[in-house]
Amino acid sequence: MASLNPNTTVLGVKNAKHLLRRATFVYTKALIDQYAKLNSNQALDLLLIDNPLPLSLPYDPTPTSAPDGFWTESTNLATSFANQYGKGTIVTGWWWYNAINTPTLKFKLSHFLSTRFTVIKNTDVFGSSTEFYDYIRLLLFYSYGNYKKLAKKMTLNNSMLCFLNNTSNVKGSPNENYAREFLELFTIGKGVQIAPGNYTNYTESDIVQAARILTGFKRKYDRTLIDTETGIPRGYNQYSDHNTSSKSFSGAFNSKIITSATDAASMDTELDNYIEMVFNQPATAKNICRKIYTYFVKSNISPEVENDIINPLAQNLYDNGYEIVPIIRKLLESQHFYDLDDSNATDETIGGTIKSPIQQLSEICTYLQAAIPNPSSKPLEFYGPFWNDFVYNTFLTKSNMGLFNPENVAGHAAYYQAPDYDKIWISSSTLIAKYRLGESLLDGVNRISGNSTIAAKINISDVLKNGGIVSNPSDPIALTTELCNALFAQEASADRINYFMNSFLLQGLTNYYWSEAWNTFISTNSNTVVESRLKLLVTKILRAPESQMF
Repeated sequence: MASLNPNTTVLGVKNAKHLLRRATFVYTKALIDQYAKLNSNQALDLLLIDNPLPLSLPYDPTPTSAPDGFWTESTNLATSFANQYGKGTIVTGWWWYNAINTPTLKFKLSHFLSTRFTVIKNTDVFGSSTEFYDYIRLLLFYSYGNYKKLAKKMTLNNSMLCFLNNTSNVKGSPNENYAREFLELFTIGKGVQIAPGNYTNYTESDIVQAARILTGFKRKYDRTLIDTETGIPRGYNQYSDHNTSSKSFSGAFNSKIITSATDAASMDTELDNYIEMVFNQPATAKNICRKIYTYFVKSNISPEVENDIINPLAQNLYDNGYEIVPIIRKLLESQHFYDLDDSNATDETIGGTIKSPIQQLSEICTYLQAAIPNPSSKPLEFYGPFWNDFVYNTFLTKSNMGLFNPENVAGHAAYYQAPDYDKIWISSSTLIAKYRLGESLLDGVNRISGNSTIAAKINISDVLKNGGIVSNPSDPIALTTELCNALFAQEASADRINYFMNSFLLQGLTNYYWSEAWNTFISTNSNTVVESRLKLLVTKILRAPESQMF
């Protein structure tokens, strides 16, 4: 029986690694050691702290002669700045730098929410880069907040209004794009199709009625209308473009009739009534909980998991008015999350999911202590050759994960496309990028494409000397074992450890040879011998199938 009962034991190293990987984008030896001494309740207390952002604002260092700088704070029209697509990429870099420097659930949850309320970072559809920044801020604001409130705020978000065309949804020419995606993707989901135009959870007629409710909500180009709860700019209400008839919904929504607004201000009330109607359906809570489960636990939802995990989580979510934190906490503290509720070794959660490219990048950079340019003191290096050129336009593009820029409005296929789900991250077109990421960071050179410098590097011999990630780097067995166990989800077998050690570190030589080489490095600070062997060893470990899982 799958169990939501809490895991009350001390986590230990294995479970600490699992929790940190699934709950954050920060994976370090120090955090593993800290969390290994805690139980799951204590760990969640730390993970749910809401710290200030390490990097408060995105910064555009171009053009270098007169940088646009903190353009998101300018009173000029957002669209008046050049290079909107590039500035959107800067926003994603700002988010990621904060994510790998904030060991809390906030950034994993904000990324999860982006897979639900999708905006594609494309200058033709997402509005301005500043509005895209407001979209990201909205995700962060509600990461520890209320999913139902986010649904309303996202409806009024300028980037979303632009992306799904609701800014052009007017009474004389209705546009159903946002109304359709709100039901199908963002909230209740279709359910099984009963008949043409009739799904378990709503009908095509309901989409028509929803689109009428959504008429007249418009993009506010100058961002001067500020939401009082979030402090984030929102769109405005244009009553002259609003459909003023009553809206009648199908039996799927208990034949609910929503009375029209009578002025611009009451359009928000009408929208509230619609959102309450959708979120009053138990199917909405179940759909959201299924998405949370497939993101944080694993993609396969068995009948047992549906009954024992999804249903009680959904009831909890519904009863708590769609507050996100209580159910996330309940799930990540559960015996089920740690594989403690069954003895089936073929159905493991730990190590049972393929890492997304952004997970892979974040783990490598944080655990192996990559020297990344500081975006505050070296913005040109961070946002230019490192983030824009290497990470975003090479690694993430070639691994098919444009960050906050999925293939379509449904998001990245790995988060919704049954039956493959996360297996979609591995394909013939993505393997080179995923396999050469570690090599690129160890060399400080783009080995995926072009061989240009990337302004970031893992100085592996120095990291092992000073970073504390291995207890005794002079011992080749301890060195290889600890690296494998840290970079794999499950402990490596003795055969695998010997394979990596003998093939790539020792290369046919004795253990004593490595110990002498390491001690020479310590005494002379010359890493000529050890650096090349360590780079080869770590490159091969990072390319291993076990390293693709978490």
